[in-house]
Amino acid sequence: MPVSIAPLVLATALLSTAAAHAADSKKPASDAQLIASAMRAAPAGVARHATIMAMQPDGSMRTLRQGTNGFTCIPDAPATPGPDPMCADKAAMGWVQAWLSHATPPVGKVGLMYMLEGGTDASNTDPYATKPEGNHWIKTGPHVMVVGADSAFYDQYPKQDNPATDAPYVMWAGTPYRHLMAPIR
Repeated sequence: MPVSIAPLVLATALLSTAAAHAADSKKPASDAQLIASAMRAAPAGVARHATIMAMQPDGSMRTLRQGTNGFTCIPDAPATPGPDPMCADKAAMGWVQAWLSHATPPVGKVGLMYMLEGGTDASNTDPYATKPEGNHWIKTGPHVMVVGADSAFYDQYPKQDNPATDAPYVMWAGTPYRHLMAPIR
C-alpha cells in the first residue's frame, strides 16, 4: 500500500479516512479543502513546498499536489475525533510504511513528522490499539515526532505508560516503533 505519512495514529487515521470517504461519499471534500487541511499539519515554509496526498476509499493514495522539499502531508481524517493532519519527511515515511506493514523500521534513518493541529487519541504503549481499554490511552496536542533514532537518543526522555503530554516523552517505548513526541505549545 503506498503510504504518504505519519505517525502516532497514522494507521488509524489513514484507515478511518478511507472508511469515512466510503461511508460519506455524498459529501467528499474538494481537493482545495484537502490541500488546505494537509498544509495545516506543518509550518508554512514546509507545507508550501510539500507533496500533498489524500487517502482514497479503496486505501490507495492520490497525489493532490507534487512538492519539491521531500515532505509529504496528508489531510485530517474526518472519521477521527479531532483534527489530525500529518506531514513527514522521506525518512519518516519509511518508518510509517514499516509501521503500517508491521515490518522493522529502516535502521539509521532519523525522520521528522509534524502534527501541528494535534492528534487523535491513541495508545501510548500499543502501536496497533484501536480502543482505549487497558492500553494507556492518551490525548496529544500539537507536536512534532522524531522517529528512527537509536536507543541512546530515546534514553534521554521519559517512557512512562501514562506520560505528561505537555513535555517530551517516548511513545510506544519497548517496540520497534518508539518515537519522541515533542509538544510545541
